[in-house]
Amino acid sequence: MNYAASSEQCLSRILAGLDLSFLSQRDYKLFNERLHTHFHDLFNRYVDVYGHQYDCYYHLSQLVLSLAMGLKNRKADLKRLDKARSSDDSLWYQQENQIGMACYVDLMGPTLKDLEAKIPYFQSLGLTYLHLMPLYASPEGDSDGGYAVSDYRKVNPVLGNMKDLESLSKALRNAGINLVLDFVFNHTSDEHRWAKAALAGERNFQDYYYLFDDRTIPDQYEHNLREIFPQVRRGSFSWNETLQKWVWTTFNSFQWDLNYSNPAVFNAITEEMLFLANIGCAALRLDALAFIWKEMGTNCENQPNAHKLIQAFNCCLQITAPAVVFKSEAIVHPDEVLKYIRKDECQISYNPLLMALIWNSLATRKTRLLTSSMQKSFAIPQDCSWVNYVRCHDDIGWTFDDAVAHQLGINPYDHRYFLNQFFTGRFDGSYANGVPFAENPSNGDCRVCGSLASLCGLEGALEAKDDDAIDIAIKRIMLVHGIIMSIGGIPLIYSGDELGLLNDYSYRENPAKAHDDRWVNRIAVTAEHIHRIEEPVSQTEPLERQVQKMIFAGLRKLITLRKAHGVFGRARTHILQSNNQHCFVYCRVADNGEKLVALYNFSEQPQTLSTDISGLFDSLTVTDLLTHQPYSVAEDIQLAPYQMCWLHG
Repeated sequence: MNYAASSEQCLSRILAGLDLSFLSQRDYKLFNERLHTHFHDLFNRYVDVYGHQYDCYYHLSQLVLSLAMGLKNRKADLKRLDKARSSDDSLWYQQENQIGMACYVDLMGPTLKDLEAKIPYFQSLGLTYLHLMPLYASPEGDSDGGYAVSDYRKVNPVLGNMKDLESLSKALRNAGINLVLDFVFNHTSDEHRWAKAALAGERNFQDYYYLFDDRTIPDQYEHNLREIFPQVRRGSFSWNETLQKWVWTTFNSFQWDLNYSNPAVFNAITEEMLFLANIGCAALRLDALAFIWKEMGTNCENQPNAHKLIQAFNCCLQITAPAVVFKSEAIVHPDEVLKYIRKDECQISYNPLLMALIWNSLATRKTRLLTSSMQKSFAIPQDCSWVNYVRCHDDIGWTFDDAVAHQLGINPYDHRYFLNQFFTGRFDGSYANGVPFAENPSNGDCRVCGSLASLCGLEGALEAKDDDAIDIAIKRIMLVHGIIMSIGGIPLIYSGDELGLLNDYSYRENPAKAHDDRWVNRIAVTAEHIHRIEEPVSQTEPLERQVQKMIFAGLRKLITLRKAHGVFGRARTHILQSNNQHCFVYCRVADNGEKLVALYNFSEQPQTLSTDISGLFDSLTVTDLLTHQPYSVAEDIQLAPYQMCWLHG
């Protein structure tokens, strides 16, 4: 099929049949230019997925109308941002000044207005990127942390309203902070208006979801599906008494998976996406993107049509809101994660492999798996960027590549069992205070929850009032943040980690949260926490408060150094083979030739590195940016316990 000719003919026909008089003359010209630039790619993907359906042309024409309406509703300052980021600032997400934080509004605010008042706190830390966890209307009680969305266009009234969100968005932009919002597009809550219409018997909306009269087809699918939360519910389908049907519910019974084989669903969710884009966000986090396409006989993850649909969504943004980029949330096999990272798909992506293997190296004190995995999987297209993190709102899952583990003589099953035992404190000698999550009663597998500080040993050290253990825990915290600050990409701090906050076990007393152990690391950052956090440490303060100030100051130092050197921005990363299995080493090379070699000791013991870096630098002496200490590139390097070096020359 000649898609080029077909797309041109189709677009001409669509435009001839649409009344776009609601667009101003300027907007019509802009829309027409972008449409002709990107429609061919949109057409290819849309027709690949929906072209076999008799009403494909109708839905495609309606989509174009929705895109035009999205542009009409886009404010003038956002259109100016579109223009800026379509030219000189198109790769803003690769700049060394990008420093991120993810937070729940109620745990940091507790309202949107309160959060706006905390912008000076974000600036004092050095943030330029703020990801707000789902803040939309959702069911009362358990809403999967807000990921069961009842209305994309309404803010949860506990947090405020849409005007508050728009005000916060504008205030963040004025402060030089990019706003990131969640785009929860695999499913809606069963209280969403589409689901309510389906429950009322409206056939058109029943086709928005996967509904089955009996278990015949679900059982055929189930044969290949993995269980996501087996401790909550077995299987991926839930019986609905009102409908007298089985509903596809990958994550929970109140989260109904959307049926993307229906083009009306793609169009409807595009309208919601454009609404969120027009609030003024710089990026949309694509939640559970691996699950959006269902294919019988597969595990219904990472299917080719999922990629085509995400690329089609991207085309829609390029036409209506090109300043907005996608952030991939693909917590799947590392090889599959890489497939979502493309300029025409997801420009930025979480790096779950780096996260998991940083924790692995902390537990084992060895970096073989980290080094080998990063050598295989860290490189991505030069116009894309990782979002590197150590903790998030979720659990830690050990999604490393089994093939790489086998090559190193590591049994993946046994090793995951060890890591779970270590970080839940069940392994003799462990310093971690973690909680098991999603423990599978069939095979004993689980994932791990806990605040970064508690998993790094700070909770136990403070309880014991052990100064040496406290010092070591803080060094671990600095070490892991040093990696995400320097390895290449946007470092993303989870709120509370900048203060070293400990596990919050109070969730066990809340019936709506007690079943979900992820709440142990969803910790409120109070006004008391951040009050005068920048002031010097006083020995008269409580020990925990002293530690919070030390961690905040340490992270701010790393952030300040990162922003001062272009090598932390647009540069290439080379993961180097270390001659010491306790050390992790990589080199950063910027386009202008600026270089940095980062060294990390993952053990409590001093280590010697004889890695030859003389060929990487023009001079014989380099300087550690962190300590200003000079080093000879021709001599062995001595690293103290948990020491890191950023050698710059």
